[in-house]
Amino acid sequence: MFAGICPGMFSKARHRWLALAVAAIAVFAILPRSSAQDRPQRLILKDGSYQMVTKYEVNGDRVRYLSAERDEWEELPKSLVDWPATEKYEAAEKEKDRATAAAAVQLNKEIENENQAATAKLPEVAPGLRLPSDSGVFLLDSFQSEPQVVEVREAEGDVSQGSRGNIFRGALAKQAVELPGEHAKVQCHVDIPSFYLNVEPPAPAAAQAQNPQSPQAAVPFERFRIIRTQPKAGKRILAEVTRNVGGKVGQEEHFEKTTTTRIAGGWLKLTPAASLAPGEYAVVEMMDKEGMNLYVWDFGVNPNAPANQNSWRPEPKETPRPGAKPDAQGK
Repeated sequence: MFAGICPGMFSKARHRWLALAVAAIAVFAILPRSSAQDRPQRLILKDGSYQMVTKYEVNGDRVRYLSAERDEWEELPKSLVDWPATEKYEAAEKEKDRATAAAAVQLNKEIENENQAATAKLPEVAPGLRLPSDSGVFLLDSFQSEPQVVEVREAEGDVSQGSRGNIFRGALAKQAVELPGEHAKVQCHVDIPSFYLNVEPPAPAAAQAQNPQSPQAAVPFERFRIIRTQPKAGKRILAEVTRNVGGKVGQEEHFEKTTTTRIAGGWLKLTPAASLAPGEYAVVEMMDKEGMNLYVWDFGVNPNAPANQNSWRPEPKETPRPGAKPDAQGK
C-alpha cells in the first residue's frame, strides 16, 4: 500500500558535477605560491647538498636562514653556498609558478564557461528566472508580485499507532499516514502554484503498465499527485488506512486534480487544475504497485504567509550606460 523507499530518486547529473568538483580541487592544488619568501627554498651548497629554508639573509660572510625542516634560525658560511646553482633553481621555480598560475586561470575560465552553459540549459520559469539546479523539486511562487523559486525538501511520512507492518498484519483496524507539525516550512502565496520535478524515469515495466500502448511512457500517468493534508492533534494526515473484518484494506486520501507536462531537460511540471484553498498539502509519488511513497514534498497555501527563505528571484536587468547604443537585438 505504501512504499517507504529511500530518498534520492533524482537524476543528479553526477558525472558533470563530479568533474566540476575534481576540477575545482585541481585549481586549488596548482595555485601558485604567493611569493618566494612564503614557500620553502633551496640553498644549494657546493658539495651538492642543500638546505630547505623558508627565508634567508646574507650578513657579511655568513648566511642566516630559517630552516623549513626544523623551524629554527641557523647560520652557515656564505662561501659554502653555490650561488649560481641556487639562483638557477629559484628561477626554475618561479617559471613553474607562472605556468601553474596560467593553468589555474585557464581552468577557472573553463569551469565558469561550463557553469554558464549548464545554467543556460535550465528551464526559464519566469522572465529572468531559471530553475537553480538540474534536479530536485521546486515551487514557482509569487511574493508581492515578484516571481520566486523555492526548493521543496523531502519529508518522510510515518504510520501512526505502531509499526507500518501492522497495516498488513491486521493488528489495527485504522491507521493514519502523517507528517509531523501543523505547517510545512514552504508556504505558497498563490492558489495555483507550479511544481517542477526532475526525476529518474520509472522502470520500463512500470511505464508500460501505466500505458500499454507505449513501451516507455513519456509522462507516467499521475505518477505525481497533490494531496491535501488534514490537521489532527498537531500533525498533518496524508491518508487514512482501514481494514474491515474480512481483512480488506482501503485507504482514504484527498487528491487534488492536477495536470503534468514534460518540459525541456527532463523536467516535469505539475500544476493544480483548479485553485487550491488555503491549507496544507503535499506532492506525493504514486508507485506502480506499492501505492504512495512515504517520502513526500510538503507545502502550504497561505497568501498572508511571510516570504520563504532562500528563494531565487529574477536576475536584475542591466541598466544601459548613458549614451550607450543598443545592440543588434535592440538591447
